[in-house]
Amino acid sequence: MAAQPVGLGFQVDGLAAYQGSASLSGGGNFSASRAFIRGGSLYNTGDGTSFGLSISLGQFDYDFSQTDNQPWTDIRDIRISFPVRARVSESAQLFISPQIRWDYQSGIDASDGRTYGVFAGLAWEVSSRLTIGPAFGVFSQLEEEGVDFFPALLVDWDINDRWNLNTGSGIGATRGPGLTLSYAMTDTINLSLAARSERIRFRLDDQDLAPDGVGEDKSIPVVLALDYSPNPGVSLNVFAGAEFDGRLTLDDENGNEISRQSYDTAPLVGFAFRFRF
Repeated sequence: MAAQPVGLGFQVDGLAAYQGSASLSGGGNFSASRAFIRGGSLYNTGDGTSFGLSISLGQFDYDFSQTDNQPWTDIRDIRISFPVRARVSESAQLFISPQIRWDYQSGIDASDGRTYGVFAGLAWEVSSRLTIGPAFGVFSQLEEEGVDFFPALLVDWDINDRWNLNTGSGIGATRGPGLTLSYAMTDTINLSLAARSERIRFRLDDQDLAPDGVGEDKSIPVVLALDYSPNPGVSLNVFAGAEFDGRLTLDDENGNEISRQSYDTAPLVGFAFRFRF
């Protein structure tokens, strides 16, 4: 929700993260790694209106200890979004971001994992320090029927000159709300604590345990991050934490659940970067 410079701007950001080994309730364990790269542009008209385009490519790599009972392997993630912001009054702003996503196992057509939807919200500038308002996401599902709906809250609150509480998408973030509390240690170094609900569903190939089925990985990652921003155009970030309340679910091609396993709290480490120009 932060103000952008007037005119056309570009941004490139990326993330690499590793989830350490976690025991599965059904036996065995697994680890995972993920990587994302995203590029986008945003045009700010200067009167509170902006619109842009964002494209990201991602990869989820899973390593299961029981290879004869492996539900899936490498997962691809492609996203295109069209974020728009418009001022609807002196104190209110409308945010809307139509999105198309492809989440699918390597080896099948990307179109088999296509979903689409929109994230939107309305936020009021309560004061010079606080912007807040409701938001929601509505997305189609890989199954032909039903939609995925989740509520969220838009917050950007400068508690004081050093502390800030905000919600944000975050690179590589999946569907679901999140919250970040940050502390400005210096003009260039920030320390933050972030938590969010993460959920990714993806189409599987025609082999393994659920041919043409759908897999799901759901968890609540909580991380402590250190961010270094030597200037407004550069941000370098390292983080460490854990994924809580993890769950892997496997559905057949008709949407019937055939497997559900919880997994233990898993360590999580990684780094991220952002360049604006």
